[in-house]
Amino acid sequence: MEPSDAVLARLGRIGALDRSGAASDELLAELRELIREAETWRRECRTTEDDTAQTREHETEEVVGRLRAALARDIIG
Repeated sequence: MEPSDAVLARLGRIGALDRSGAASDELLAELRELIREAETWRRECRTTEDDTAQTREHETEEVVGRLRAALARDIIG
C-alpha cells in the first residue's frame, strides 16, 4: 500500500472509531500509527526530486506537525 493510501485509510478508521464512541486509548493508538505513517509518507516524498514531490513534502511535513501537536494536546490536556 502506498504511504498516502495508508494515511487516508488510517484517517477513515480513526473517524469510524470516533463516531462509534471508541475509548480514548484506542483512538490515541490509532493517532500514533497515523503519525508514523505520515512520517513514512514524508520520507518517501524526500527521495523524489521533482517539484510536485517537493510540494507534497512541504504539505506532509505540515500535516505531521499538526498531528504531533494534536496528539500532544490530547495526551497533556
